[in-house]
Amino acid sequence: MKSDEDMGWGEALNEQNTATSSAKRDVQSVTFDEIDKQAVPQGGLNLDFILEIPLKVSAELGRCRMLVGDLLQLGQGSIIELDKMAGEPMDIYVNSRLIARGEVVVANEKFGVRLTDVISPAERITNLK
Repeated sequence: MKSDEDMGWGEALNEQNTATSSAKRDVQSVTFDEIDKQAVPQGGLNLDFILEIPLKVSAELGRCRMLVGDLLQLGQGSIIELDKMAGEPMDIYVNSRLIARGEVVVANEKFGVRLTDVISPAERITNLK
């Protein structure tokens, strides 16, 4: 028998398969325990564990493109012009995927977003492409 170093990968695999097939194999049947009916609710699988998965939610007022030189000239009081008009709905993203549009509101002295349009699942799938 040649050593693995003396033969190529194909030869080594063929030799190993030949040796394995000549050995007698002991095959036994497998039995599985019955599924616990309490673990699976009547309506289907219990997916409560997904409620604890953290997601990144972000709200975008608008975007712009700048040259590095223009960016370096910004200072306190500078104004950056965004691509959206005042009053236009802002985009709401979950994990960088657009899921809704909304308007800015103030609640308890903090900014918030009131959802005005939720993107349909069909539209979300179309936007994945």
